Amino acid sequence: MPEKSFNRRDFIKMTGLSAAALAFNGCTSSETTKSSSFAKKSPGKRPPNILLIVSDDQGYKDLGCFGSSEIKTPNLDRLAAGGTRLTNFYVTWPACTPSRGSLLTGRYPQRNGTYDMYRNYLVDIDHLYTPDEYEFSPENILGMDTREVLIPRVLKKAGYTSGIFGKWDLGQLHRFLPLQRGFDEFYGFTNTGIDYWTHERYGVHSMRRGNELTTEDKGTYATDLFRREALSFIKKHKDKPFFCYVPFNAPHGASNLNRPRPGVQAPLEYIRKHYGQYDPKDSNTKRAKRLRYMAAVTYMDETIGQMLDTLQEQGQADNTIVIFFSDNGGGSADNNPLRGHKGDTFEGGIRVPAICRWPGAIPAGTVCNEFLTSMEIFPMLCRAAGTRPPKGIPLDGFDMTQVLAGRQKSSRKEMFWQRRSNKGARVGNFKWVESSRGSGLFDLSKDIGEKNDLSKEKPQVLASVKARFDAWKKQMAAAEPRRPFRDF
Repeated sequence: MPEKSFNRRDFIKMTGLSAAALAFNGCTSSETTKSSSFAKKSPGKRPPNILLIVSDDQGYKDLGCFGSSEIKTPNLDRLAAGGTRLTNFYVTWPACTPSRGSLLTGRYPQRNGTYDMYRNYLVDIDHLYTPDEYEFSPENILGMDTREVLIPRVLKKAGYTSGIFGKWDLGQLHRFLPLQRGFDEFYGFTNTGIDYWTHERYGVHSMRRGNELTTEDKGTYATDLFRREALSFIKKHKDKPFFCYVPFNAPHGASNLNRPRPGVQAPLEYIRKHYGQYDPKDSNTKRAKRLRYMAAVTYMDETIGQMLDTLQEQGQADNTIVIFFSDNGGGSADNNPLRGHKGDTFEGGIRVPAICRWPGAIPAGTVCNEFLTSMEIFPMLCRAAGTRPPKGIPLDGFDMTQVLAGRQKSSRKEMFWQRRSNKGARVGNFKWVESSRGSGLFDLSKDIGEKNDLSKEKPQVLASVKARFDAWKKQMAAAEPRRPFRDF
């Protein structure tokens, strides 16, 4: 039956919001300082190292510690056993580029200006870009606004050395590359995806060392390369605080023009060693694609294990924050029990597996089901390093350390998403989706799979959640405009 009378007080009560939460602010650095007590590090005490690991298109259930009995991830399971699993953790966009931009800026895509992909779409119809075409193509010329301040630039003030090894995805022109954005070392690729062995993106070579393209490692599996570079960085900088960012391309599908598309790639003998019989002649079957995906995840997991072992061997494990999550929901992956997948504003596109280990600050072997997002990472790392967020720049997250430690509830009560015409909003436990793949209002406290549409049963709740989305849109429109997509 439709609900009876319903007012603002009822909405606050049902969603768990406070009246103050409905005021809707971005959190500036001064506000963050008041609420999180960004203190200078104690004299003589070295701030923690930071190892930030991001997988690419990994399914919500595609880790042993998140319920998979199919995929082998012993090292990520070990990481979770030493820290906490975040089961209610979201990214800001259901695909690569904007999600990564929010991670590194602590801001909504609509605020930092990167709210769509830097991608050449003609590859979808098998167009091979000539060098002249590629030079002036969107994928090559778009990039994150240079006024945006990224995590490594802030950490540098606290004496950190920063390196990135893997997928950059925030611009390819010189001014957009990692070394110009605060990183000290870079080895990886700068666009959205590559072939794991040739390192080409639809025929265009994409691997770089520093600012320069390189073919020195062509033919070597990409995960091996990012392992080599990250381990070298961790060992080289063991005597000073470091920020090591490892955004793998695994288990993203390979980006090349072959038909049928190869999907995720993994070494043949590795597939057979860990997952049994595999015949390359049947590579286009659903089962073969799944085997390659699983092997790529396990290969990545093995690499992560070597990083964890190195930290232990160097005596740094107890003074290193390790964070792992997927950049968005899985595509050809297992997102159970969530609805949808990569590209969707349903839970399967935006709620991702996440793990955080910080000995002495976060209890081991715990589960955090608090409402959190990737935008909480920036302020958390600032506080851990004993430095302040960039002055005068509104952030959209908060320091989540005490939440992960189990000492307080999350202060996040709302989250909003928009990918072109696809929209989503979570207010308290109510989630609204309006998209080309379905729409509805759902109560996530009872229906994490978004199966029961409450739009007709609770029309006033629906109207209130949509009103919060509209308020967010107005706030984003009023923010100082950023390139490349805003019209100003």
